[in-house]
Amino acid sequence: MSIISELGSRRAIRDYLDQEVEDEKIKKLLEIATWAPNDRMREPWGFYVIKGEAKKRYEILAKEYLQERFPTKPNLVNSSIKVLENTPVHIVVTSDIVPGDKEATQDNEYAVCCAIHSMWLAAKELDLGFVWRTRGVGLVHDERLKQFIGATENKKIIGNIFIGYPDEESVEKKKAPKRTSFEEKTVWL
Repeated sequence: MSIISELGSRRAIRDYLDQEVEDEKIKKLLEIATWAPNDRMREPWGFYVIKGEAKKRYEILAKEYLQERFPTKPNLVNSSIKVLENTPVHIVVTSDIVPGDKEATQDNEYAVCCAIHSMWLAAKELDLGFVWRTRGVGLVHDERLKQFIGATENKKIIGNIFIGYPDEESVEKKKAPKRTSFEEKTVWL
């Protein structure tokens, strides 16, 4: 495995098989996350694994949220709920807020983003699909999700990760996204 080729082939996977993800694989992803770089070794991440009965309660919460947010778009609500129902595991990831220290809080958020990205790369090696949701159906900016997971006030939700075994037929249909060349985004000083 080449890290460079893995980075270039990483994709958001949103279509999953109807197959549970083994707890051992979830634990491996969580372990990988804890090796992410983090300022002053604060290890600012928190993980809330949603599956089984909790997933059913999460789907109800998400449906209420989506119906409120998109009252005139029932097709959008239904397709979003279908995605939730077809995703075997959700992991809500939080970052620690450092009271009175905006810079440390921001550094913590960056570290958590690195942890999530590490999980994303590891997921492929474990034959898992992965997508990191930062809004919308992930409910990341809705206070009800924070209450649902029982996060304290010193936690900020950074994302909701969707994990499952990829539906290979759907993956094969995906086109590689076009990326702007680094040359257009780089200034050499």
